[in-house]
Amino acid sequence: MLPRLSHEGTTNGSEDKEEPKRPLSEFYPYIRCALCSCFLIDATTIIECLHTFCKSCIVKHLFYSKRCPTCSIVVHQTKLTYNISPDRQLQDIVYKMVPFLEESERKQMCQFYKERGLDVPNKGPVVITRQKKENIPPSVFTIPPELDVSLLLEFAGAEEGIANYKPLEKRYVCVSGEPTVRHVKIFIRRMMELSSACQVEVVCENHLLDHFQSLKDIQRSVGEGALQDGLLVLHFGLLLPSQP
Repeated sequence: MLPRLSHEGTTNGSEDKEEPKRPLSEFYPYIRCALCSCFLIDATTIIECLHTFCKSCIVKHLFYSKRCPTCSIVVHQTKLTYNISPDRQLQDIVYKMVPFLEESERKQMCQFYKERGLDVPNKGPVVITRQKKENIPPSVFTIPPELDVSLLLEFAGAEEGIANYKPLEKRYVCVSGEPTVRHVKIFIRRMMELSSACQVEVVCENHLLDHFQSLKDIQRSVGEGALQDGLLVLHFGLLLPSQP
């Protein structure tokens, strides 16, 4: 999860106080591509490990290597496009944090097509339409329709003997229905920095989930009791490997 840019002050009988805004460079690890070292453009995530890059960068990389540039995990070798997904929420964040980046990218795209005598596509990778009316509050993030599953990840606890893990800060996640419980476990492992000896078990409505079950199938099969304000609630716990 990205650190907060600012924090509203609290009133304790005195004037409101605000934390100083953090420099943009502090957020570089979250909003820059590890391949080109520039700010993310068309942010695209490898589903297997959840590392994100510019779309053009990761597509070029996967032509000659089938491994993630960051963690070297093997990406599916025959259906690469099924294992990368656009992260429009992160791209929205990048555009809001870096002034003029969105407009600059749009201008470069238009120039690219014009120099080659091609028609500029109506719907390019960057859309800069914004609300101008003062009485209409701007939306914070736009959630695309393909992100049709909203998760609430609830930590149920850890078995005695498991320590030195980070709390899961990103409990609310919007994803497509294609990822499986296995991908959820990978996400939890990465966010909590768990050791390889620690097992993650995921439960929905008191049913232990198998790693191959897709989120779409789970959402279709569970009853209203597993939903909270439209969110699919998944409880997870940390266990030690069972002894033979």
